[in-house]
Amino acid sequence: MGVCFSIEDHHLVQEQQQLPSKSYQARHDADQSPSKTNRPELEIRSMSSLSAPRNVTDLRQNPGYGNVDIFTYKEMTLATKHFRPDYILGEGGFGVVYKGIIDASVRQGYETTDVAIKELNPDGLQGDREWLAEVNYLGQLSHLNLVKLIGYCCEDDHRLLVYEYMASGSLEKHLFRRVGCNLTWPKRMKIALDAAKGLAYLHGLERSIIYRDFKTSNILLDADFNAKLSDFGLAKEGPMGDQTHVSTRVMGTYGYAAPEYVMTGHLTARSDIYGFGVVLLELLLGRRALDKSRPSREHNLVEWARPLLNNNKKILRILDPRMDGQYSVKVAMKVATLAYQCLSQNPKGRPLMNQVVELLESVQSKEEEAMFQSSGGAVTLYEDPRHSPHTQSERKSPIRSNHREPRSSTPNNGRSNSEPPPEATTL
Repeated sequence: MGVCFSIEDHHLVQEQQQLPSKSYQARHDADQSPSKTNRPELEIRSMSSLSAPRNVTDLRQNPGYGNVDIFTYKEMTLATKHFRPDYILGEGGFGVVYKGIIDASVRQGYETTDVAIKELNPDGLQGDREWLAEVNYLGQLSHLNLVKLIGYCCEDDHRLLVYEYMASGSLEKHLFRRVGCNLTWPKRMKIALDAAKGLAYLHGLERSIIYRDFKTSNILLDADFNAKLSDFGLAKEGPMGDQTHVSTRVMGTYGYAAPEYVMTGHLTARSDIYGFGVVLLELLLGRRALDKSRPSREHNLVEWARPLLNNNKKILRILDPRMDGQYSVKVAMKVATLAYQCLSQNPKGRPLMNQVVELLESVQSKEEEAMFQSSGGAVTLYEDPRHSPHTQSERKSPIRSNHREPRSSTPNNGRSNSEPPPEATTL
């Protein structure tokens, strides 16, 4: 089995910055969780038509999520072989994450299932609120690109979450591996598309959900490298009615948080789109959002790279060299332009997530078509920009947007113990 997921030690799960211009109450940011509903995959419904548990006491009195199992602490102990040290997958701000197996020896009649179990550290950065938010959201949401919450344990002072086991770990673990990175261009574009679909689903709910912590360590990969979003501890319901934004404490991770959100505390779905742009840029360049090991002007990836994204010659020089020969210039330019737009300083200048999905789908279909049309043995999609007949005309064609507003692993913001410490600092 591969390592389940990486745990980011510096993930922000508590208030780190209070905006000087506003006074926010400690409970102002309490998540208004989705209602209980039997939701088929991809179906869109209101997330707030019924009340959801607001605290642990409420959850114990109203435990029912039909598709989520409630486990005893004894069962969690059996599933992890008494929390054996060699079952540890990682450790971070939330606590320790263990590999687990739930079978008939744990619960009679239970089909054997590999799981990842997060145990909340009562002295850690995260608390009951983030734990409960995870239960509330993933207990109600069902989508191919969201990690599945299998169950939870809330017994005495014990707080545990049980997720599906994601065999390939986090995107972060693969993308920033110093040696042996096997993320090809097609894999990266597929991961980007999967993640975009997950965000588009959240944004498209009747009452949108803002993910608020989109980053590589929160994108988990299964055995086939299908990507799923994990860790909903910071998720927040979006504005409703005539509201244009949700005012909230600034929480997230430096390098990924949208600038207008950091400055004002005004949260919208466009904040997630900025975070998506950062991850897309990381996929293109193979660099971390923040990396102090690089020259000072390159510490902040967005500040350094965004001005280069609409310059064909310059962007080709800084694309991850590990992908050489795997992409066409035409397609690479389109993806770079998409990243440029997602990273706009003006929130309304960013495309909507459904537009992002459409473009990434078109990119994938064009590459597949190019491979089918190619003859012979190995297919090389790379076009030398000096000889491409499309170099001059197609590079000038931007992606259009109508700008309308509308953690082997399991979810955790962490990292494998074998991975280097993160460079990203938190807000």
